[in-house]
Amino acid sequence: MQTIETEVLFRPDSAALRFLPEGPYTLPDGRMSWVGIQHGGDSTTGSINVLNLSAGTNESFSLPGRPGFAFPTDQPGVFVTGLERSVGLFDTRSARWNPFVVDVDSTVSNTIINDAVVFDGNLIFGCKELEFKTKKAGLYLWRRRDQALIQLRNDQICSNGKAVVQDKDGSLTLFDIDSPSKQIIRCRLDIEAGTVSDISVVVDLTSEDVFPDGMILTPDHESLIVAMYDPGNPKAGAARQYGIATGRLEAIWTCPGSPRVTCPQLLKHQGRVRLVLTTAVEHMLPEQQAHHPNAGCLFIGDTAFSAIGDQPVFQVPGTTPGNSRSGRDLEA
Repeated sequence: MQTIETEVLFRPDSAALRFLPEGPYTLPDGRMSWVGIQHGGDSTTGSINVLNLSAGTNESFSLPGRPGFAFPTDQPGVFVTGLERSVGLFDTRSARWNPFVVDVDSTVSNTIINDAVVFDGNLIFGCKELEFKTKKAGLYLWRRRDQALIQLRNDQICSNGKAVVQDKDGSLTLFDIDSPSKQIIRCRLDIEAGTVSDISVVVDLTSEDVFPDGMILTPDHESLIVAMYDPGNPKAGAARQYGIATGRLEAIWTCPGSPRVTCPQLLKHQGRVRLVLTTAVEHMLPEQQAHHPNAGCLFIGDTAFSAIGDQPVFQVPGTTPGNSRSGRDLEA
């Protein structure tokens, strides 16, 4: 098993942006996006951010609420975004917010949208219960062909990392994390029927003090890279790579001085494929922050991968197919 120490890629210049960074994603021309989920413990707003990797400069776009996810679309400057209880399009050029799904999780209270994945034009996303106690947050499919919102589950607490794989027989497997469960599960996803079934555990972390958070597939679809949110005080946080077939730990990337690792992503940087990890200050007392000087930073580390894997753009409803990047094995 290999252990790789990462280094700070970017240190946000405000406490608001360091509070809860998540969702890194590749953009054209040497840029990447990420989201400020929440700008402080009592804040009800967040942001979409665009980091220029070569210049080291960051543009931040304030949102009218707390985003759970934001993915680039086939329209320049426009992101499909899960915001509070709506899904819509945010145009960074005009700061215009245009929801196309509203009243998500409307049958329960105190939940908001959290993590998501784009697959074949569809969105699979989950919600989080804001007190992190009750199993009532939903897992949803927004199905592109009829623009229907379908609830897949209603028993999660904090829905986080997701990935979808098309198997050799054409069936779909959804890998999913409900962080308080401390498990990575797999299930059969039927987009046409709008159902999930045959749930089983791939990785069980219930004996550990860490919580699995954001997650991506490796480019070969054989493994999962998972950010580990550690509420304790280790010297370094970590992301781990697990084999899907075996559940075996294959690699670790460490983040010195930042234990709460939230999301991973692969991107091209300095001529090679590297791993970006977001980390957070969330739930840290001032004395803890003093012990973790890199909390809230974005980190980057080396990999052996030759491609950045699945990072499709979202096709804006009503636009012509064929204007988006492939969702499979993007070349580095």
